[in-house]
Amino acid sequence: MVTIKDIAAILQVSPSTVGRALADDRRISAEMKRKVNEAATQVGYVANQAARMMRGVESNLVGLIVPDIRNSFYSTIAHALSRCLLSANYQLTLCETDDDRMLELRHIKELTSVNVTGIILVPSAKPHPDSARFLKMTPHIQLLRKQQLLGEQWFGIDDRRALYESTMHILSEGHRRIAYIGGTEVLPTGAARVQGFREAVKTSSHQIDIYEELGAPSSPEFGREAVRRLLSLKERPTALVIGAVQNTSGVIDEIQDQALNVPRDISVVGFGDELGYRWWGPGLTTVQLPVSQLATACGLWFLHHLQNKGDLDTPYSFISPPQLIIRGSTAAPSSR
Repeated sequence: MVTIKDIAAILQVSPSTVGRALADDRRISAEMKRKVNEAATQVGYVANQAARMMRGVESNLVGLIVPDIRNSFYSTIAHALSRCLLSANYQLTLCETDDDRMLELRHIKELTSVNVTGIILVPSAKPHPDSARFLKMTPHIQLLRKQQLLGEQWFGIDDRRALYESTMHILSEGHRRIAYIGGTEVLPTGAARVQGFREAVKTSSHQIDIYEELGAPSSPEFGREAVRRLLSLKERPTALVIGAVQNTSGVIDEIQDQALNVPRDISVVGFGDELGYRWWGPGLTTVQLPVSQLATACGLWFLHHLQNKGDLDTPYSFISPPQLIIRGSTAAPSSR
């Protein structure tokens, strides 16, 4: 294995000079840095990050903690953040919690133990108090979900508005029996979305029968089961409003399996705009969310504060607006 001493011998300089040049120390001239980096590349030198961390040198790693990488929200976020951070020579490392607060705590402890530059996280429903304690040691920011316990810096989407607009669209089509399928109110995103649904219903001058199916937002199977329960009712809803990406996936699969005609048999408004949604049936009316742009904005803001030693204790919120995309899956309720 090639070491700093080997590079120093080749260039006939001291190991300390090589080490400083590789660390981009301002005391070393640009010409010497060029020579050292060229020699390091030629001999295949790879920096020992573990040794650097033991000396207290900050790594170039930024941790990203998400609940479920299968959710396109989080894979899109990971991709956007990775590209953003790479432009500033930082590397993204990914951790998955499955919304388990003890696993979340484990990831936070391990990331802080290797002296990561910072942590970006989508927090679980009820973070462990020790997570907050460890995060105080490391620059961090919350994304999509916000838990007061973990700090006051947050980049998110206007979830209440997203479901308010979805529901208002269904009401404008004349539906009077409307079901909501989405995450539980334990999650801040789930609470905001169901709040938007309820607020929209309250604006109607008509008697509206509502049905709420609240469960695991990361479960397509929950979406399927919710549709089965709703369709088994004597007075079943004429429209479905969905508040989670994975639930949407399950709902449209179940509708397909039951050979329902959309929107004649039932109108559907999804959540998120997956690539296939525009081609599903008549085209899925859905809430489009600027996830990639949000993640990039979060990454750039975080980089700015890391590089300029900005104050990461000052409260800050950035909220992106959703957009309702109207396609063919919604229409006035059938008179049959």
